[in-house]
Amino acid sequence: MDHSTHHAAAAHDHSAHQAHTAHSGRQMGGVTWGAAAKATLHCLTGCAIGEILGMVIGTALMWGNVQTMVLAITLAFVFGYSFTLFAVRRAGLDWKSAVKVALAADTVSIAVMELVDNGIIALTPGAMDAHLSDALFWTALLGGFAVAFVITTPVNKWMIGRGKGHAVVHAYH
Repeated sequence: MDHSTHHAAAAHDHSAHQAHTAHSGRQMGGVTWGAAAKATLHCLTGCAIGEILGMVIGTALMWGNVQTMVLAITLAFVFGYSFTLFAVRRAGLDWKSAVKVALAADTVSIAVMELVDNGIIALTPGAMDAHLSDALFWTALLGGFAVAFVITTPVNKWMIGRGKGHAVVHAYH
């Protein structure tokens, strides 16, 4: 069995990759904390819009805690995915490919963010029963987002460093 072609391919010139690493702001094999924070902030923006809208709608309709939280989480995913979906559509991807990219880019990040944020809200005494006009409602919600950001950023850094998560979107910027 001749392995010479495999070894020749493995020794190819990496200089073509240098321009891309300079563009992405990271070194080969790693990713900056800034890039991870930017990806997390992108995710957090969509999640926050969806979650706050869900909380407002559920509260306005006088739904119970569970129904309101389900709506809020659902809208967090919808808005989180939509930010990526519309960005890659503007870059020229068809709908089917854009949906695949959005799902690959954001699912883990949104899931971690929602788990942490909603866990904090659920565990904060009185937050689930607070009204939109109560400081406790907003403190728990915004505090949950802050903690979720801190916890999700290393997750995104790890995923981007392995070519997963938000890294799949970089080809379309």
